[in-house]
Amino acid sequence: MTDSAARPVVLVTGATRGIGKAVCDALAPDHELIVGGRDRAAVEQVCAAYEHARPFVVDLADEQSTTDAVAALALDRLDGVVHSAGMLGNGALTEVSRADWRATFELNVFAVADLTRLLLPSLQAAQGTVVVINSGSGLNAHGPGGIYSASKFAVRAFTDSLREEVRADGVRVSSVHPGRVSTDMQRELNAFEGRDYDEASYLRPESVATAVRSVLTATPDATYETISIRPGPAATNRRA
Repeated sequence: MTDSAARPVVLVTGATRGIGKAVCDALAPDHELIVGGRDRAAVEQVCAAYEHARPFVVDLADEQSTTDAVAALALDRLDGVVHSAGMLGNGALTEVSRADWRATFELNVFAVADLTRLLLPSLQAAQGTVVVINSGSGLNAHGPGGIYSASKFAVRAFTDSLREEVRADGVRVSSVHPGRVSTDMQRELNAFEGRDYDEASYLRPESVATAVRSVLTATPDATYETISIRPGPAATNRRA
């Protein structure tokens, strides 16, 4: 595809780094990207790297900001949205406050649900795909760190219910659950756990992006409902 109008349009949140940026790289050759992030300079820098991309500068934790940003896009149709923005949330129960719980759920759950709601008419028009980057912690909970796992279990429930709600409209919904990925969030988690960070011990963001691309480009007869991506033997053996 060479014409921008003929390219599938995909909005990616958290697109300036980590998994979100890798997803943009994987889609850029044949998609039009809507690059989401809070920092305008960072978003515009990512957009400048692609031939077909435009910015979506928004604080997803702010309801009005999100509503206004979606309205400004003036989308007639949207072929996909990839929810990659999120926050870690750390600490044993005795170490986290109610405000910590609110902040984690605000970004990891409420923002995902609200943005999807706002984009749904455009997704329905295109019979598009919703992809939520979840976590292995959304499949199995281990403490401490229950605040993060709880948010990921909640957003997994959201994707499961949404899938059935929009199936008749031709909209596909996928929950992608990577294991540990070599990102800034992983550095933060390693510091919390008191261990040295070894990038080669974890999944590469590009590996997760490959799975996301498969979800978005699946033939119309198929839906990748839940995908678990675990570090392969080479990475696992380095941690042994």
